[in-house]
Amino acid sequence: MFEQLEAETGQAVGFHQPGSIRIASTPVRVDELKYQMSRTHWHPTPQFLIEPERIQQLFPLLNMNKVLAGLYNPGDGHIDPYSLTMALAAGARMYGAQIYPHTPVTGLTHTADGRWDVQTPHGTIRANRIVNATGFWARELGHMIGFQHPTVQVHHQYVVTATVPEVKALEAELPVIRDLEGSYYLRQERDGLLFVPYESEEKMVLQDSWIRDGVPPGFGKELFESDLDRIMDHVEMAMEMVPVLKNADIINIVSGPITYTPDLLPMIGPHQGARNYWTAIGFGYGIIHSGGVGKFLSDWIMSGEPPYDLIECDPNRYGNWTTVPYVCAKARESYGFNNVVGYPKEERFAGRPTSRVSGVYELLKDKCSMGFHAGWEQPHYFYKPGDDIGYKPSFRRTNWFGPVGRECKLVMEGVGVIDLSPFGKFMVKGEDSHRLLDRLFANTLPKVGQTNISHMLTPRGRVYAEVTVTQTAPGEFLLITGSGSELHDLRWIEREVCDGDYRVSVCNVTDEIGVLGVAGPKSRKVLQKLTDEDMSDAAFRFLQCRSIQLAGVPVRSMRISYTGELGWELYMDMRNMRSVYEALMEAGHDEDIDNFGTYAMNSLRLEKGFRGWGAEMNCDTNPLEAGLDYFIKLNKPADFVGKQALLEIKAQGLRRRLAFLTLNTDDIDPEGNETVWHNGQVVGNTTSGSYSFTARQSLAFAYLPLHLTLEGQQLEVELLGQRHPATVAKEPLVLTEPSRTRQQRKSQTSRDL
Repeated sequence: MFEQLEAETGQAVGFHQPGSIRIASTPVRVDELKYQMSRTHWHPTPQFLIEPERIQQLFPLLNMNKVLAGLYNPGDGHIDPYSLTMALAAGARMYGAQIYPHTPVTGLTHTADGRWDVQTPHGTIRANRIVNATGFWARELGHMIGFQHPTVQVHHQYVVTATVPEVKALEAELPVIRDLEGSYYLRQERDGLLFVPYESEEKMVLQDSWIRDGVPPGFGKELFESDLDRIMDHVEMAMEMVPVLKNADIINIVSGPITYTPDLLPMIGPHQGARNYWTAIGFGYGIIHSGGVGKFLSDWIMSGEPPYDLIECDPNRYGNWTTVPYVCAKARESYGFNNVVGYPKEERFAGRPTSRVSGVYELLKDKCSMGFHAGWEQPHYFYKPGDDIGYKPSFRRTNWFGPVGRECKLVMEGVGVIDLSPFGKFMVKGEDSHRLLDRLFANTLPKVGQTNISHMLTPRGRVYAEVTVTQTAPGEFLLITGSGSELHDLRWIEREVCDGDYRVSVCNVTDEIGVLGVAGPKSRKVLQKLTDEDMSDAAFRFLQCRSIQLAGVPVRSMRISYTGELGWELYMDMRNMRSVYEALMEAGHDEDIDNFGTYAMNSLRLEKGFRGWGAEMNCDTNPLEAGLDYFIKLNKPADFVGKQALLEIKAQGLRRRLAFLTLNTDDIDPEGNETVWHNGQVVGNTTSGSYSFTARQSLAFAYLPLHLTLEGQQLEVELLGQRHPATVAKEPLVLTEPSRTRQQRKSQTSRDL
């Protein structure tokens, strides 16, 4: 867009494209660049891993003593923000947009038909929808309708030098460099240099008074007082990397506000809880995102669904747990972490725990490595005496590998317990509940006391959500979704309720209900000790649900196989969760019951061929190419959302399909989003991966062209710069517990005959 804007509008935008280089000066930084490249190759992004010789050619003023490699983007550069804004405004007016400068919003009123009255000193504007794109003022606008948007302003400094003779003598403009270890970027500014540091968590400054008191009236182009002492550590590192900076005269030190969210990512899209209210806020890098965000939101508004998956930036990833102290703690951490190594399975610990802790958190917190999921603390894996404990991230297998293998063995051979409380949980009931859910879900609805897996699709037939649906009583349904998509899914359901005028109630009970998963061949025996209910296979079948008394506590027990092993999900009042957990651990003592975490669960589900929402299926994929045909009932009478699109997709035929891969690796395993190669060409991408402790090899799912999905097909998967041999395998690699049981019974019958 930047390249075309001047020609389209006649407005100069001051766009320079000298390219950019991310500098790696340590071996782990080189691994990080290789990790990024393994995810870049299957995208059309022009990005290259380059050697020191090429880096010096592009930026001859660098001290090359520490430079090991660089990540080069030839199309990158910088642009004049004021000129860009004026050009965008001119272009908008060309196509009919009306812009009212000096017109503050003084109030917002939601009308009965879902529209908005926007009050200003000059009159009221009636809008079909509103997009909060107000930058520093995003939080204040949200306050008008009862939202506490988790944004805060950070003091961001940069330094401009006078003319540097060595820079002036150059024939071509220098590329922008980002020194990851020094935590700064530096570029040419006319004949001088512009230097921008990201200060450490201890030294950086938040403008947190704006959270409390609001942005000062009339604030516009004002700046904060600069503080060179705060950034001297970064200046010295920059002088070592670019020696000409030592003799440069500083002509300006600028300190201004930039906006941060807790995780540094912006909030883009429709907001749950207020119909037709959209956000485009929280941009720490607003200019670079501007074209993409404008198109993304426009396409979504026009078509009724996101043009591609961008759930990382969904505004509904936050909730009531994002308090002001949490927002400030995370903003400090995120600003200071701008240039830290981006490891897989990354955890950041500031502001934790939030108010979202399950009933067993206090019992487990010192026994495990906790992960953060939508505000919740959830065990990733558990420690035993002699284990190497603590958070020790790596691009290769690290200290969690052994404990996860131990937990997989526990579930496969014995009985394990996992905290699944972060699941999103909704109760839907009312006279139109059947009609609503039949419209939303592509599967048929389960009978009373039954459970199934269902999918909400977009009008284009993409997978918007995967939900476990249980009819607990006539016309009453419990919906279970993933922790990261709780409000994302709730907003979609609520929108359909409003659009279709359904007479139902939809209640979010996520924080009130605790969930324990009990899995493994000995799980039935343990549960039977705690209840008078018949827990036998004949009496309590797969995908059944019933209310039982467990150790004297009312529990809704659901027979479901989330790991591929015999398992139950136990739903209870969060206040009773600890007592149920303790009863389980006591009852399972003789069976060597123990805890397991989400890392083991992921390994177990992958080897059984279970798809995961957000990986194998999302708004970039349709359920047919994802291999979800069993759950999609195209012949059901209801005209569910996406049905017509799926019929067309089926008639046209698929161009790609999800395949199951086995890999030959050493001390590294796929994570997802890696590039898949065949005969030197990029042919697809992985969606998730792990090591199977049962099969003793690395596994991955990958989307591939149809002709490359046949069993036995040889491929390569790129991991840390190396292409590892991979083979398309028949799934599942490991049979689920019910399948193994049937196979054993069949074999026994054959022997008896």
